[in-house]
Amino acid sequence: MEWHPHRKTSLILLIFLQNATSISAQGKNENNFLTFSASYVGEGFANFSGGIKTGLTYLGLVSLNTYFDASKAHLWEGGGFFLSLYNTHGGTPAADFVGDYQGVSNIEAGNHTYLYELWYAQKFRKVKGIIGMQDLNVNYAASQYGNSFINSSFGIPSTFAYNISSPIFPLTALGFHLEWQPTEHFRWKAAIFDGTPEGLENFHLKWKLNKQDGFLNITEIEYTKNWKENHSVSYKIGAYFYNSQDSLSKSQKNGGFYLVADQTINEHIGIFSQIAVSPSSKNSNPVYAGLGLNYKGIISKRQKDILGLAVAYAGLKDRADETALEIMYHFIINEHIRLIPDFQYIINPAGQDIALKNSLVGFLRMRFDF
Repeated sequence: MEWHPHRKTSLILLIFLQNATSISAQGKNENNFLTFSASYVGEGFANFSGGIKTGLTYLGLVSLNTYFDASKAHLWEGGGFFLSLYNTHGGTPAADFVGDYQGVSNIEAGNHTYLYELWYAQKFRKVKGIIGMQDLNVNYAASQYGNSFINSSFGIPSTFAYNISSPIFPLTALGFHLEWQPTEHFRWKAAIFDGTPEGLENFHLKWKLNKQDGFLNITEIEYTKNWKENHSVSYKIGAYFYNSQDSLSKSQKNGGFYLVADQTINEHIGIFSQIAVSPSSKNSNPVYAGLGLNYKGIISKRQKDILGLAVAYAGLKDRADETALEIMYHFIINEHIRLIPDFQYIINPAGQDIALKNSLVGFLRMRFDF
């Protein structure tokens, strides 16, 4: 059994907790043109059996964010600047313990402090544009109910993470996003990103665009409808095209399609599904499928708590397919704090070159939002 706390974690937590209250207080005034928010996610992890090795570790994520609203500053209408700073610290469950392909934790990134997002947004009537350093997953392929889970694939299909160089956590990239909402129910989105997100060295401040990096182009159509209280649907269908050059200056082209659906059945139950496909001739992970359910208020005296069950399947070309089963529970302490026990069973962990036994893992996640 091993424990791998990062030596700077205590200092990070102390600074965070000292400033979180004041940050929150500043951000609550709706008339402020400059708002702040912060969050801390920390989790204890245990691999009980299988995988690379059994053991314990801890990992965490600090997020500090600020938004400048040009309208509220009485400068111009519809514009705003956003800045986000991240600190990731602690162990690496997938890399060191489980050896899975999809990633058992959606905050695993090693020890880094860096600029995560920096962009300017402008809205004009039914059109909105965003330019700058962005996370693709904020506007594309995201599931409302899938985001309640810890496994990375429920946040975005594994085909994005491994078949192409995607600007998703922990790496972001320069890009331009455009969306148009012609009606209440329909939204069309498209974006182009630098095809090779830069590494986290130099606090992620060293940016460059060149022909060899190529580009990632993505588009998505979203349909949403609320037909009565606690009954709603959201369907997102999208496609992406990736083009870059290899070391011999030969063009490398790739792409894929995806579908994400969320549906609120009633005041208690929400379900989601994900499907993603990519050409098997070019990709190690040509198929992904995810399905899950959230149940809110299963305990009568805890109506805000959430119980979740989900399964993620990664169809792989050159090794055994991997399946992740997850069960979690959100204890909502108050509007700022939640505690999340979580268990996952990984069938055929496929992130290593050798076959691994099925892995049973557990998390105890704490989340603080201010």
